[in-house]
Amino acid sequence: MDAELQMIEGKPVLRFERALRHSPEKVWRVVTEPAEMKHWFPAEVEIDGTKLRFTFPDAAPVDADGGEGELLESDPPKVFAFRWAGDVLRFEILPRDEGCLLVFTAVVTNKLSVGRDVPGWITCLDALEAHADGAEFEPPTEWFSRIEHYVREFGLDEGTDEPEGIRFVRDLVWAPLDDAWQLLTEGTEDTEDAVPAQAAHPGLTPGRVTRAEAPRVLEYEWLRDGEPRGKVRWEFEHVPLQGTTVTLTQENAHGPEALAAWHVRLELFFAATQGEIRGPWPADREEELAKRYAGR
Repeated sequence: MDAELQMIEGKPVLRFERALRHSPEKVWRVVTEPAEMKHWFPAEVEIDGTKLRFTFPDAAPVDADGGEGELLESDPPKVFAFRWAGDVLRFEILPRDEGCLLVFTAVVTNKLSVGRDVPGWITCLDALEAHADGAEFEPPTEWFSRIEHYVREFGLDEGTDEPEGIRFVRDLVWAPLDDAWQLLTEGTEDTEDAVPAQAAHPGLTPGRVTRAEAPRVLEYEWLRDGEPRGKVRWEFEHVPLQGTTVTLTQENAHGPEALAAWHVRLELFFAATQGEIRGPWPADREEELAKRYAGR
C-alpha cells in the first residue's frame, strides 16, 4: 500500500500499511526502542516516562533540536503512539499467520505538508522494513519529483476562486525565507520600483509596487486597460519544524484562466526552490489546467 489521505473530524490523516514477515514482538522492538528507531526514524529519540525528546545529530547545531513530544499510548506489542511537532503518530501491529501487519497513521497539523510528508514516511517505512530484515538500506537521493507527485495527487497545489479574488497557499518544504525571496525577486534590490518577472505571469500587466518587506511580503497593483484593478500579494511564512509556505492572492480576479496561470507560476516557483529551473513558459500546461479548473 502506498499512502492514503483522509479527513477525519476535520483533521488530515495519513495512513500506511506494511506487511512484515516478523513477529509482532520483534516489530514492536524495532518501532519503540530508541536504539532500533535510530535506524529508520527521521530523528533520534529519547524516551523518559511519557516525555520524548527529538534531535537531529547530523544537522548544524542551530537545527539539531527537534523539540519535545508526548507518549500517548503504549500497549505492547500492539499499539505505540506519540505526539511530535503537533502531529500524532500511531503504530498498530496486527498479528498474521506469517508475521504481522504494521499500520501507521499520522494525524498532521498542516495539510499542506502532506506532499513532503508522504515520501518522507515511505522512506522511513522502507528503512524500518530493511532494518527488521537485517538488510542494508540506501535512502533515495532525489526528492523533488516524489514530492511533486503527491502534491498533485492530493490536490495540494490547487487554488481557490473566492469573492475577493484568486488565492493559493503552497508549501515550499524547507526553503529558507531569504532563499525564497531571492528567487522571487531574482536577487534585485529595486523591488520597490519594479515588479520582478517571477512575481507575475505572461497574461498579467503589473503596475506599481505598493509594499516590499523582504523577505516576507511583496505586493503590487495589477492593471487592465492601463488602470489599477486590484493588488497581487506574495506573502511568505516560516514555522520551525514545519517549514515555509507562500500565500499568493490576486484581488478582483476570477475564472479558470486566472487560476491556471497562477497555478503554473507557482509550479515553476516551487520547482526553482528545489533547485530545478524550468522554461520556457509551459502554455500547454496552462491550457490543461484551465480546462480542469473550468470543469470543477
